[in-house]
Amino acid sequence: MEVERSELNGRKIPPEVVTQLPDGKVADETGPVSGPLVSPQDPDGNVRRKADVTQVIIRLMCALTSVTAVSVMASAKEAGTISIYGFSLPVSSNWSFSHSFKYLVVVSAVVTVYSVLQLLITASRLLRKSTFIPCRNHEWLIFAGDQLFAYAMMSAGSAASGSTNLNRTGIKHSPLPNFCKPLHGFCDRVAASIAFTFFTCLLLAASAVLDVILLSKYY
Repeated sequence: MEVERSELNGRKIPPEVVTQLPDGKVADETGPVSGPLVSPQDPDGNVRRKADVTQVIIRLMCALTSVTAVSVMASAKEAGTISIYGFSLPVSSNWSFSHSFKYLVVVSAVVTVYSVLQLLITASRLLRKSTFIPCRNHEWLIFAGDQLFAYAMMSAGSAASGSTNLNRTGIKHSPLPNFCKPLHGFCDRVAASIAFTFFTCLLLAASAVLDVILLSKYY
């Protein structure tokens, strides 16, 4: 009978609840939905696209400043003469002689690769005009990466600036003079590389702040 088909042990079987998803897909309400989500506060994705444009600008600037820091430091080398107690001695300097300068080059190179990768991902999503937002784990991973590399750039710039300050002031209580006088070109290049390093750190910090805003808005 019709009544018996709609009842089981005296209890009515509720109809299956379905939810209409984008692209005509249908999902069971009781089951988990995997993949990217659409924010109910931003169904058209306008806010997300503005955030992606900002991220593209930040990532592009970050890639440019970090690769500039690497290239300027890698070209820092010079030879000259220095006078100590009336004796002229030949001196030469190269960025590879300092462990702190090597550390700056390595960290800046890694940040360049990271920035280019994030730039490609964000630009691809922006060009496709996607209204989807990445999953929560992806956003947390990007936030952690931005913070990690920001701290790494800060430590690299601080370590390199300590060596540069020593070269400019000489060693206290010793007859060694200011090495940057005969090697001013080398010191100027190192200083410029350190400046780009700290600027990259600020850009990564700004990206991390934007990550926090997106996490609080969409999750």
